[in-house]
Formats: sequence, C-alpha cells, structure tokens
Amino acid sequence: MSLPRRYLLRTFGLTAIGTQLLPLAKPLKRIAQNNLFSKSAIAPPRLKVGDTVALINPAAFNYAKEVQQFFKVLDNLGLKVKIGEHFYDRYGYLAGKDADRAADVNAAFADDSVQAIFTGMGGWGCARILPLLDYNTIRNNPKIIMGFSDITALLLAINSQTNIVTFHGPLGVSSWSPFTIDYVKKVLFEGGSVTLQNSKTMPVETIRRGTARGKLIGGNLSVISTMLGSAYLPEWENSILFVEEVSEEVYRIDRMLTQLKLAGILDKISGFVFGQCTKCEAEKPQESLTLAQVLTDHIRPLNIPAWYGSMVGHIRDKFTLPIGLKVEIDANSGTIKLLEPAVK
Repeated sequence: MSLPRRYLLRTFGLTAIGTQLLPLAKPLKRIAQNNLFSKSAIAPPRLKVGDTVALINPAAFNYAKEVQQFFKVLDNLGLKVKIGEHFYDRYGYLAGKDADRAADVNAAFADDSVQAIFTGMGGWGCARILPLLDYNTIRNNPKIIMGFSDITALLLAINSQTNIVTFHGPLGVSSWSPFTIDYVKKVLFEGGSVTLQNSKTMPVETIRRGTARGKLIGGNLSVISTMLGSAYLPEWENSILFVEEVSEEVYRIDRMLTQLKLAGILDKISGFVFGQCTKCEAEKPQESLTLAQVLTDHIRPLNIPAWYGSMVGHIRDKFTLPIGLKVEIDANSGTIKLLEPAVK
C-alpha cells in the first residue's frame, strides 16, 4: 500500500542492467496512434518458471531494506531477478535523475536476457521520463511491464505508443498476498480466459446495471487527469475505464471526474469501473458529498454499465488488469472478463 503521493510512497526493488541513454524519443503522431488502434493489441510473451524479470524504479526512490521480502516472492514464483542499474539511486524524492530512470526502462526492454519488467515503487516521477523513452525499441521487444499508482503514466504511455498490452498490478512494495499472487499467475503465467471477481468480503455497488465490451484503459485517477492533453494517452472511444485513488478527499475525486467529463472522455467510454478509494474520507463529512453521490452524479447520466468497489488500487488484495486488452464487464455482478489472452 502506498502513502499519499504528496508525501511520497515508500518502496523497494533487482544485478545491474547496463545501459546507455538512447536519443530523445518523440511520441507518435496522433494519426499513427489511430492506425495502431485499428489492429489487435500486442500481447507480450507469458512468464515461465526460470524467466528473468528486471526490477526498476521509474518514479520515487525506495529503501533498500524493503526489497528483501520481494526477492522471496519472486523466488517462490520461480523467477530470477536483474536489478536496474539505477534502482537504488536517489535524487530528492525521485529514484535518480530523469535520464537515468528512463535509461533503466529502455535497457530492460532492449535486454534479451529479461522476459518481464516489474516496478518497485510508485510515488511520482514516471510522467517526467515519458519523452525520454525509446518507443521503437519497446515496440520491437514486447515484454510484460507491471505496476500501479504513479506507474499508470508509464503503462498508458507504452500502450498508447506501441499497442503493447501493459499490466496494472502489484508493485514490488505491495503485499503480494495469496489473492494477489493468484491473479498474477492467472494473467501473466497461464494467460487463459480469466474472469476477475471480488472476494466475498469485498462487495461491489452497482451504479448502473448491464454489460459492456471494450478495450480496458485506466489506472490512478489523479495520474490520468494530469496526463490530459498529452500525446501519451490511448484512444478512449468505446473503452472500459477503470480508476482508483488513495488519500484524496471526495471533493478532489469530484474535481478529477469533472476534468475527465470536460475533456470529453466520459462521453466516449462504454463502461466504467471505480476500484478502491483508500483513505479518501472527507475532513468534514457533514459538509461533504459522499463518494457514492459523486459517482452517481458523474456516471449514472452516461447510461453505461458501471460499478464501484472493484479490488483495484492501494489495497492488500488486488487484481492484475491488462491495459489495452478487450474485456467484458458485468456491472450486475462486478466482474471483468478477459476476452482474449493477455499474454501469448
């Protein structure tokens, strides 16, 4: 679980990935992105026992002591680890300079010995490195890349620029509970037909009943709202939008959803899923709308299937969601069904 971004999240992290910073990579023009979306999403190769994963820190710095528990998780999954060259760097609240953090991302995709890329920490910083990524190399070397919170910016940018499926799932500093690990295995290792459904202890609340199909897009709400107007967001038409938040009062959720509405995004989506809003209680509840009221105000008028309470976000037990993949949601039962394999 992460602390509020404005106080930074604490996190951790894997033998050096030697690299040389590649030239500044410009984002694809919008017309090129439109051509990408006319094609099927690119599913990266699945994980197998014995594979090597790179562990990088593209956002906030981590504490070295926290990495040890994650090494045990990876070992139990039968995975080897390769630590990014700048994983332990620190530059203020960031895990090193922008160029160095970007270099670790580029190096991990270019390294033939690496089969997947995990991220140690969220916090803040991914948006700063988006113009420094080598999207041509990334496109030519499809790999699993996973994380959440601030990593949302990296996941959405890579998907928008390359059409590669990226994965909204646990960070290195996450709890990696049995529930979380089970969905990591189902989605990243097995790659079959998966239906994501809350545990019995986590009920969902339907905003508007029904089912819908579309390309799954989403992540941290505040990160998405700060990316509006950039070239690093996927197309929204007929998509399923999922969002989550942490340590944001209800009025801020209202403000960010209003921003998505004014940008025309909410009018384009075919379905909506709100995950968990952790530590989002109003400072003065008697003077605040509830989260349910805000979601009802913004989402119900869209007349699309929608619910909130999905196991997505800064919580112990979480799903692994493939960004850019075709899915079907059922707002009656609160399920997300993958309509194609997320990995090949």
